[in-house]
Amino acid sequence: MLHPAVLDDGTPIVRATPGDAAELLTLQRACWVQEALANDSLDIPALHESYDDVRAWLGEWDTWVVRRAGRLVGAVRGRLEGPDGPKGMAWDIGRIMVAPDQQGSGLGRVLLDHIQAVAPARVTSYVLFTGAGSTRNQRMYKKAGFRLRPDLDAPPGAVVLTKRRA
Repeated sequence: MLHPAVLDDGTPIVRATPGDAAELLTLQRACWVQEALANDSLDIPALHESYDDVRAWLGEWDTWVVRRAGRLVGAVRGRLEGPDGPKGMAWDIGRIMVAPDQQGSGLGRVLLDHIQAVAPARVTSYVLFTGAGSTRNQRMYKKAGFRLRPDLDAPPGAVVLTKRRA
């Protein structure tokens, strides 16, 4: 089921298309350079992806974008992760991206809310990870009801956060 959304200013959140790949790659690099600085590491997968990698994951993830004045300024993706124990499925949330000049406007939170809303009905929990040093991201996720899960495996330098679906 589609869940179209519109920001307070009337800007729609729409599904990404393969034609968005180049701009997604540019936005991704702009966002993850900041993450590299916050985490004192260039060992961040998003910084090492190519245009072809982005085109490939567009086919594997449910990806949504926001454009303002024709410019791609935000994006988020989600996909089924697999069994979440005997209780259901997990929805893997990733690549919440907001252009540096748009950060602090609430767009990241709107994208996070949107990707949860479009998760399939059988999803019982959400999972995401962010840099261990990304305190701003962690604060946003915690305000949205996510909790740190030190018991779950995270990539080096990252933390995992989860939330049960209401």
